[in-house]
Parts: sequence; C-alpha cells; structure tokens
Amino acid sequence: MITAVAAAAAAAALLSVVSATATAPATAPATAAVRAPAPAAPGAEPGWTAEPAAGSRPYVYLEGAPGTVMEDRLSVTNRGTEPLTVRLRGAAAYNTKNGEFAVRTSRAGTGSWIALASERVTVPPRTRADVPFAVTVPASATPGDHPAAIVATAGGREVGVRLHLRVSGPTLAALTVEDVRVEGKRIHYALVNRGNTVLAPRLALRAEGFTGELLARPARPLPLELLPGRRVELTEPWPDHPVLDSVDITLRVTASGGAHGEATASAVYVPWAAVTGGALALGAAAGAVALWRGRRREDEALEQTDTERHLAEAGVQP
Repeated sequence: MITAVAAAAAAAALLSVVSATATAPATAPATAAVRAPAPAAPGAEPGWTAEPAAGSRPYVYLEGAPGTVMEDRLSVTNRGTEPLTVRLRGAAAYNTKNGEFAVRTSRAGTGSWIALASERVTVPPRTRADVPFAVTVPASATPGDHPAAIVATAGGREVGVRLHLRVSGPTLAALTVEDVRVEGKRIHYALVNRGNTVLAPRLALRAEGFTGELLARPARPLPLELLPGRRVELTEPWPDHPVLDSVDITLRVTASGGAHGEATASAVYVPWAAVTGGALALGAAAGAVALWRGRRREDEALEQTDTERHLAEAGVQP
C-alpha cells in the first residue's frame, strides 16, 4: 500500500523531471527526455502530436490494486519551426449517446487520479518532449476498467491520449440489447454495458417474415468501445426491406469475456402509397356508382310522372 506521502513524493520527483524536459534544447543528448523525432514525410503539414511514449502504443495500459501509484510517460512532438506550448490535463472518459469516445471537461472521477509532472510544456521546434505522469488509484476504487485520457491542447486543437486503467479484482463482462424498433429503412436499438470491463461488441442480425428468412447478417465488430456502465443508441440500415410483410427482427450482440445479449422486435411493412391510392380509387368508383344510381332514380321518377300524365290525359286511371 502506497501512502499519500509517498504519492506526493512521486509527483514531486516527476515535476523535477519534466522541468528538464520542457527546457532542454533541441540538441540535447540521447539520455535527456527531449529527443528529435523522425523527420516528417515530404510535403507533410507542420503540426504536433501527442501519444504514449516508448513505442507505437495505441493507448496507455496501467493496472494496479487500490492505493497503488502507477507511472508512465506521454510524448508531445513539435514538427513545426516555432516553439510550441501545450497544456495538459487528465480527464475521465465516457461514451456519447451515439457511442463515440469522449472526455469530461472537469477533472472529476478518474480524471482526479492523474497527476501530470507539468500541465504546461513548451516544446522546441522539431523536438519531442516526454512528459511523465502518475496515476494514484484511490483506496475506495472498485475493481474493473476506469477509462480516462490525457488531453493535450495547443493552437486551438485538442488531442486525447487514451488511458486504459484497470483496478485489480473480480471482473464481469455483461451487456444487454434494449429498445429495438424499426422505422422505415433503419433498425434502432440500444446497448448497455452492465459489467465493469470495456467491451468491443459484435452484432449479428436476422429477420424472418411470412416467406421465410429475409435478412441474415453474420456477426461483425461494431465501430465502438462500450465503456462500463454506459448506454449507447445505435441504428442499423435495412434499405431493401420488404414492401408487404410482417417481420420478426432479432439482434444478437456478443463481446469477449462471455458477454452477450439478444432482443427481438416485430414490424409490419405495408405499401401505404398503394393502399391509399387504391382506397381513393375505390372511393371514387363508389361515388360514381352512387351518382349513377341517384341519376337513374331521378330518370325513373320522371318517366313515371310522364306516364301518369299521359294516362290521365287519355282518361285512364293508372
């Protein structure tokens, strides 16, 4: 168990390291924290990047028990010809309503676990600066994944470096499929992560009607990571749905760790334009028949009146 005093000492040590990183010249020796990056590709636009240090990692992975202090580094590369000042902050991550990965604007939650050696770093031209940071897992932290990010901001642009933080302990992979409905050419549904691990869901889709199977899409990865406790609302296109049928649609979603969920919805497809047009045509035909019958009655009444008049003139009782 790491005490609060030890954590503070670690943060202080990191601060002294990054001070050298931010002020080191571009010609610093290989042992310094600032290193020259690989040259940019010909014709590439000048800019800057932020990414995990030491190799081409897609994200930073750290795992520890409650009370642990874990350390890693962030690389900020300035490919431009002028010094670049970058602001850094830690933030908790979440899924937006449509499943995108996003970060909080405040430091609440997992963002408060992250201590940067410096929140403002100036990187010389054509130079890479490695910024140390520490993650202190609270003693009360629950087991499982706690997604976060370090957000780098400079020149009106933000770059997020993802942190996959896992607290040691029992893990549960679980999800549900909810609120399936069909609207026109789209199938709407919601996914909810009921466990404590990040899930990479896969979706399989099946539809059956009166004539048999209408749709069979094998399982494929969805373009999102479903974070613990999050709910996302997604849609699936169905451009070639039937014109006239009663359909049962089944969505089955699976993910690693044995997570799976399934839900079914029904939909009735009716060619309303044709039905409406047919109803209008029938209505018009019925109206024409009624009009014809009305006129026929009027003609018959006139004929009867004329007959009675002629008989009366001839002195014959009708």
